[in-house]
Amino acid sequence: MEYRDFGRTGWKVSAISFGAWAIGGTWGPVEDSTSLDALHKALDLGVNLFDTADVYGDGRSERLLAQLKKDRTDVDFHIVTKAGRRLDPHVADGYNRKNLTAFVERSLKNLDTETLDLVQLHCPPTEVFYRPEVFAILDDLKRQGKIQHYGVSVEKVEEALKAVEYPEVESVQIIFNIFRQRPAALFFKEAERRKVAVLARVPLASGLLTGKFTQSSTFDKDDHRAFNRKGDAFDRGETFAGVDYETGLQAVDELKLLIPEGMSMVQFALRWILMFPAVSCAIPGAKTPSQAEENISAVEQDPLSKDTLDKVTGLYDRLIRPQVHHYW
Repeated sequence: MEYRDFGRTGWKVSAISFGAWAIGGTWGPVEDSTSLDALHKALDLGVNLFDTADVYGDGRSERLLAQLKKDRTDVDFHIVTKAGRRLDPHVADGYNRKNLTAFVERSLKNLDTETLDLVQLHCPPTEVFYRPEVFAILDDLKRQGKIQHYGVSVEKVEEALKAVEYPEVESVQIIFNIFRQRPAALFFKEAERRKVAVLARVPLASGLLTGKFTQSSTFDKDDHRAFNRKGDAFDRGETFAGVDYETGLQAVDELKLLIPEGMSMVQFALRWILMFPAVSCAIPGAKTPSQAEENISAVEQDPLSKDTLDKVTGLYDRLIRPQVHHYW
């Protein structure tokens, strides 16, 4: 495993970490026993950061990680969670002291801990990033010892750039993958300058970049890849990175021609992300031990050549950029 600095926290985190959305819900059926096997496999292979949220399965994902903590007293690892999406309606005014405190206390209970390693605002409305009082509440929760560090998860580059202006924001989680390249243009430089950790989320574009989908692939009705392609439930950029499914399949077919011999599509997509030193970790999801193992094996692959990187950029500019670049 490769370990990278996690901003100013002093943590060294696994370059491939574990995104725990899929083991909570809205990714089709999953058994808790299989999810725990995947978590254990990740730990065995050197993963030391797990990303979750209070809304993933209404706390199910957090509780599974609490169980992992009980099971694996032999190894230290970080659990980072998120707060805010429990709001209904999900509006800026909901990010107040009463609600944020309640969300944090609920996560403390779910994770069976006295302090949260790191909590991130969970893709709040853009207006929240222009409200210093919200970040002052997080400062207070930190002083009270309920959280050790805090950061944000964002939809837009604009939000990321605004968030890092707050001095105590130590991490930004942002969609970054072969199909969502805009963060590398400006935000990464600013994150490095301010020593802010970057978590690359949706690294496999909801599975599109695994290369395993076809025109005939189907998804369960409770899978966001079936019901959120047009943003009916939440931001459409969360599903297939905002890329039209058919266009994504075409792009993947072309990407497969660029993969070095002996490397899988999953390994290629994750290795591409790791070519950017500003990235602290990528957080692909896994519902099974074999998925976790394939994700993690990306760190063992050789760096991609400049020629390959240039060709990936060319493909992005031609097929993907018009659909996503200026929206997020």
